[in-house]
Amino acid sequence: MSQVTLYHNPRCSKSRETYQLLRDNGIEPRVREYLKDIPTADELRAVLAALGIGARELLRTKEAEYKELGLSDTSLGDEQIIAAMVQCPKLIERPIVIRDGQARIGRPPESVLEIL
Repeated sequence: MSQVTLYHNPRCSKSRETYQLLRDNGIEPRVREYLKDIPTADELRAVLAALGIGARELLRTKEAEYKELGLSDTSLGDEQIIAAMVQCPKLIERPIVIRDGQARIGRPPESVLEIL
């Protein structure tokens, strides 16, 4: 079986639910606590490609940093948003499950089952 990676925040209930769902399905993912092990811009680009979405769609818009960094400005491109997520990883939507070049955001947690 191929490696499954979970971008995880243990303080997030959806992230914990997704982790447990993976384990309940016999999968022990490689856990990446992205707030401690911050993804690089290249890694985020790869995650976005695997998700098939633009950077803005991966932003957590309710975080204070979203407003503080002026990220609601629609003239900002993917590279500027990616740079903001590297600077402040709290802005990255979670959890994210990655397997074989495909990824899903675990909202709801069951959506990650599509790539397993």
